[in-house]
Parts: sequence; C-alpha cells; structure tokens
Amino acid sequence: MVSSMPDSGASRVPRDATLSLTFSEGMDPRATAEAISIAPRVDIRQRRWSGRTVTIALAETLRSEQTYTIFLGSGARDRHGNALAGGATVVFSTADTLPPGRLDGQVVARGFPAAGTYLWCYDAADGAGPDSTARDFDAVGLADLDGHFSVVGLPVPGRYRLWVFADLNGNRSLEPDSDILAPMDTVFALAEAAPAARGFAVTVVNPRSPGKVRGAVLDSLHIERGALAVMAVAADDSLRQIVGTVDAESNYELSLPKGAWLVRAWRDLDRSGGWARETEPASAPRRVEVQPAAEILDVDLVLERAPGGR
Repeated sequence: MVSSMPDSGASRVPRDATLSLTFSEGMDPRATAEAISIAPRVDIRQRRWSGRTVTIALAETLRSEQTYTIFLGSGARDRHGNALAGGATVVFSTADTLPPGRLDGQVVARGFPAAGTYLWCYDAADGAGPDSTARDFDAVGLADLDGHFSVVGLPVPGRYRLWVFADLNGNRSLEPDSDILAPMDTVFALAEAAPAARGFAVTVVNPRSPGKVRGAVLDSLHIERGALAVMAVAADDSLRQIVGTVDAESNYELSLPKGAWLVRAWRDLDRSGGWARETEPASAPRRVEVQPAAEILDVDLVLERAPGGR
C-alpha cells in the first residue's frame, strides 16, 4: 500500500468522508477487499475497485470526535497470490486533532511468524475481554516482518490493555484449535506528560508448535558402514517414536511435541531405519523435557559398542 484517503494521522475528517486505499501493484480484488476492516467497528457496505485503488463505502456515517483505524489484514494478496506480509494500518480522526497516545512494541513470536499478528487495544476501564467475532477493540496495530507494531491515536489520559491475536488459519476469526489469542498482563497508563509507551516486548508461544532438539552425534568407533541416525521415544509411551537423520557434519535436529522424551543415536548398519539393539552401536538415552516452540541445544550423543561387540 502506498497511499490512503484520508492520510494516516489526519484529523478533522468529515463524518461522510470517502475512504480509499491505493496499492503500488495490482492486487487480488476479492482477497484484499475482504481483508479490510475498521476499528472501532463500522460495517462496510461496499468495496469498489478502480485500477489499484479500492474505495470503501460505509454502511453508516462516522461518529464525531472519534479516532478510527482502517486495517488491512494478512489475507490481502497481490495478483500473483503473494500475501501482503505484515498488513497495514491507517489511523485518522473526526476530531480536531489526533489523540497523542501510542503504544510502540514488538511481538516476540515462538512457533509462528510474527508478521501480520494483530494487537487489539482496549480501554482498561471497561474491564471486558475481547469478542473476536464482534471486533470490539478500541484500536488495533499490526506487527511487521520483525514483529514491531504501533497502536496510535489513543486518548490521554487513559489506561489500555493489549491482546495478541495470531490468525494462523487466515480466516479473520478466532478458531481456538488453530489460532492464538493471548492477553498482555501489563496495563499501560498514558498521561498528557507521557503519552507514549515504547520499547516493550510481548512474547507469545504457539502451544501447538513442536520444540526443537539439536545436538551432535559423537562417534569414536570409526565404523564407516551404514549411517548415523537419531530417534526420540516418549518417556511415558515407548510406542511413540520419532526418527530423524544426521547430517554430514554429524549434527542432528528433532522436532518433538511437548513432553518428556528419551533421545538416542545409533549406527544404522543395515539402513533399516530402526535400531537393532543387539548388533548396532548406540548412545545412552538422554532425557529432555520439551516445551512448545522451545529450542534445546547441545544435546550431544556418544555412540557405544552394541552388546554383540560390533
């Protein structure tokens, strides 16, 4: 997106103003139009395209003395089908001036991409939790490729809370089995003398993302037959096994669900993909406790001779 009407940061916007967004390249009309919303919520009656510009016709007039955010979600795509990473926001006000309050921070995403993550902002005085279907937030920010975001145009003095919404399935609605909705514990108190909060970070973990276990296989036996391999066995269920491979530098990586696992390497002499306990050299098992999206490093495994002496 390269321009908007009104400009981002504009004030004294007429209540019946024409709203539009202009893009630097051709966009997928349907996907991009559907990705446009307004907060606080105003229903959109029509989205009409002319070249690279989409005009937004509202179902009602804007309220007086109100700050609005037009936001373009990650569902927007160019004509080649490429997603608009990070989305975009345009903030304007029907009041004489744009309120000076703002929140500038960063989403530290674990197990999902930060780009396009929504930051829903609520007046803490209301005390209500979010209703994802109603889009009832007072303001909104979108994280860029590096996770940075800004929520601007907040009235001061005021106290605000943020909720992080990662729309991982891209349908613009909260699906608990696939998306993430997490509150930030901090309440931001903005005052006329200090209208901005900056430099803070919120870490959000995808509870369904596997953890990564990495290390090296140390082989002092100098056996050249077969191939090095690695596997993890669930500590509470020996039938749950995940087998991995070892690269040319003897390093490995396993992607494991949350839980306790026993990790072992072995020399797969017959390249069967399974460990022959009596004949194939293996390491002692190492127990690791895996959390979602965690990275557990330097879990090195040392091969020992098999009971059969090979």
